[in-house]
Amino acid sequence: MDYEEELAGALRALKQEGRYREFADIRRKRGNFPHASYFSADGQRAIKVWCSNDYIGMGQHPKVLEAMHEAIETAGAGAGGTRNISGTTHYHVELERELADLHGKASSLLFTSGYVANEAALSTLARILPGCVIFSDEQNHASMIEGIRHGGGPKRIWAHNDVDDLDRQLSEYSADTPKVVAFESVYSMDGDIAPIAEICAVAKKHNALTYLDEVHAVGIYGPRGGGIADREGLMGEVDIIEGTLAKGFGLMGGYIAASSNMIDAIRSYAPGFIFTTSLAPAIVAGAVASVRYLKESQKERAELQERARELKDRMAAASLPVLENPSHIVPVMVGDPVRCKKLTDALLERFGIYVQPINYPTVRRGTERIRLTPAPYHTAEDMDYLMEALNILWQEMDLARAA
Repeated sequence: MDYEEELAGALRALKQEGRYREFADIRRKRGNFPHASYFSADGQRAIKVWCSNDYIGMGQHPKVLEAMHEAIETAGAGAGGTRNISGTTHYHVELERELADLHGKASSLLFTSGYVANEAALSTLARILPGCVIFSDEQNHASMIEGIRHGGGPKRIWAHNDVDDLDRQLSEYSADTPKVVAFESVYSMDGDIAPIAEICAVAKKHNALTYLDEVHAVGIYGPRGGGIADREGLMGEVDIIEGTLAKGFGLMGGYIAASSNMIDAIRSYAPGFIFTTSLAPAIVAGAVASVRYLKESQKERAELQERARELKDRMAAASLPVLENPSHIVPVMVGDPVRCKKLTDALLERFGIYVQPINYPTVRRGTERIRLTPAPYHTAEDMDYLMEALNILWQEMDLARAA
């Protein structure tokens, strides 16, 4: 076999289909986001970012930066090892206490990313609960799907946010069969929100555990930033809450919060936790500051929702095909991978607007889109300029308008 030719062929197939991924080389401007510098073969130029998951700008917040600088001065750079071998610093202990408190749980556990948290927790649950069946929403994130797959146990896929279908499938198993219902609160590509209360009620009826991914909600929903379950007063109904530090909280890392026994079991059995070097103290210290700040401040959450609502209203008024939803996510449908990439290339090169095209496998084929994330740091002038650019390109490229 000609290995290089096989690899080249696989890449050609992606390019022909229009879903070959290119990374934009950017550098954010501290204290002035969404302004950033874009580096290309033609040199460096100023752009504005409209697709960041740092939804409320906590990655730029002075309290977060101050905490990170202080941790570097106090503890140095890396953690020095896995959590078991010298990598549990006092910062890690503080953050796990803050996260447990945030979600009203007895304990929490840090991971290096939200992806790793989902993969490690779900696969470990499948292995340590004999015969455990995991019931997964059909639109769950890839990290949840991989965790369920790696667990090696039986799984069932239930129709997206369809509580009746979940109820029907759970009823096929006895109350004694270990069961886990895994779902998300905010689904990040469509922006819809799960009926958490109804799902938890059905799970409890069938003696199933609930596992809720709140990565696109923590920090930005709820009176203290605990997510949709916090907003709806349902954290006590959910057995395991998974979140990230990389979106609403503005840094990196993931975590789960649950009972003491649940956390201890996953801590003790999950290879994805045991054998990974722990997060750097500076990152963890910044996360402590971010979580504490957002437990108190409502300003950023309110501004985020106002910005998202305004952009959706402007899109609808211009007959741009925005996918209406109750969250802060603003998906605008294109429906073709090649044209989606052409659109985002033109936004970047002609208008200095950075938006990443969203293609398969992140979304289903035929539902390609741009995914805008308006935030408190986007001004009215930024929004005017974005709308002008989109209207020009929509007309030039003869893209479909909303009916």
